[in-house]
Amino acid sequence: MSGRLTLRRPLDLRSRRRAGRLRFAALGTALVTVLVPSLAACGGDAASSGGDATLKWTSSYFPTHWDPVVGGSGAQFRELSLVYASLTRTDERGNAVPDLAESWEYNDRGDRITFRLRPGLKFSDGEPLDATAVKAAVERAKEQEDSALFGDLTSIKSVEADGLDAIVTLSQVDYQIPQLFGQRVLQIASPKAAGSPKELDRAPVGAGPFVVTQLIPGTKAVLKKNPDYWDVENIHIDNVELTSAPDASTVVSGLQTGVYNFADIEPSQADAAKKAGLDVFVQPGFNASNISLNVNKAPFDDSRVVDAVRHAVNRQEFVDKMTFGYGEVTNQPFPESYVAYDPGSRDAYPYDPAKSKKLLADAGHGAGDIELDLVIPSEDPQAEIVQSQLAKVGITVNIKIDKNWATPFFAKDLTFSLYGTTGRDSAAQTLTAHFGPDGPLNLSSPYEPSGFDAAIAKVRQTPLEAPEYPKVLQAATRAGLKSEALVFTYSSPNLIAKSKSISDLPRNPAHIDWTGVTVTGSN
Repeated sequence: MSGRLTLRRPLDLRSRRRAGRLRFAALGTALVTVLVPSLAACGGDAASSGGDATLKWTSSYFPTHWDPVVGGSGAQFRELSLVYASLTRTDERGNAVPDLAESWEYNDRGDRITFRLRPGLKFSDGEPLDATAVKAAVERAKEQEDSALFGDLTSIKSVEADGLDAIVTLSQVDYQIPQLFGQRVLQIASPKAAGSPKELDRAPVGAGPFVVTQLIPGTKAVLKKNPDYWDVENIHIDNVELTSAPDASTVVSGLQTGVYNFADIEPSQADAAKKAGLDVFVQPGFNASNISLNVNKAPFDDSRVVDAVRHAVNRQEFVDKMTFGYGEVTNQPFPESYVAYDPGSRDAYPYDPAKSKKLLADAGHGAGDIELDLVIPSEDPQAEIVQSQLAKVGITVNIKIDKNWATPFFAKDLTFSLYGTTGRDSAAQTLTAHFGPDGPLNLSSPYEPSGFDAAIAKVRQTPLEAPEYPKVLQAATRAGLKSEALVFTYSSPNLIAKSKSISDLPRNPAHIDWTGVTVTGSN
């Protein structure tokens, strides 16, 4: 494989399992232009209107699906949030704040929460957005056959609608729900449009700040400002042209020439963007990459071999070669600045090749005895780093590319792989996804580290505003890190290059918030 190192995005793919079977949403392949009829009649392509403030965003995460139930809570939620709003949103501290819901309140036991919706809300098709629509959204996310979200809603027992009050009854005490019901997991579509999920995928209808007027699946979407959005007075962008990003090497030139004025970029392109006079926005995130091990298969069924891999990993090399100085080493699914990061677990398995070799010898393995297939979906420089580092301690790694990698990964059939996640707004959700017995990112399911279940239950039972919450959360992280199924390597922020015509964005971690953002002048 090539020795050239360029950044690849975290995979952040989601598993969908029900009744013991994997279910994957079919990918739309027809590149046909879809016009939303009610909007096309209002004047066609609004982005062509002269003098209007137009955001020209090219994205590496152009949505594969525009039905938020199918799209899941992966990185494309940022693009879907142009169209869809949620009960809550995330502020600059990562806390849940009002969005469609103006307030919420738990009962005394913590097993029921009532969300009070803003009055007068409606979807862009004119349908009312009330508690009945919230109930429909939750039930669809839990029950639709190709839903990517049902595994995130295990605490939800039922939803009752009473006018503007959505009353959510829980199957357990869970104070994480306001975090969970944000943009990643509960983007709310019009129940009328969602009556045909396939049509919704082609013609999305939400209550977000923008309305789709034209959609070319996988390629381009044109949107205009939604006059009925609840916070429309703070949306100063009139039109959006969203396109699927070209090769990373051409994005900066496209920004320079005005083809785009906003783009997510690779760390390798950041210096070129700065030299071109563009603004480079470093957006905080929850991104973390890991090496995934299956402890149900040899040789990782021996904890000494697992520890040997842990001590063979030089995380700084990942940071230097993958992030160009923008990332940081981590042995956790969180960056160091995040509330869930456990300082007590920092550097629990320091880089120590000599110790790694001794552990392998103690396990009865000499140099070259262990040969592993590292299965990944496409060429990835991280794999080459892993291959090189493990070779130094006597483990042979063969890199195998399988474009259908997701099927055996989520079926837990692989022995050795790589994964990257963009995290979740609910830290408990991030932890259970990685360390829980049914966690989609736990290659060793149903394995679970001892003590994790009790620790994560305590997190759910602790109100987010409680003074002890950070320590309770960090204790759950510490319990999860006992897992032998994951070896975390590095984290990296999201990098965005933009024209100076676009004002600064709110620094909401992992989210792109267009509230108050302006586009002025030329590029």
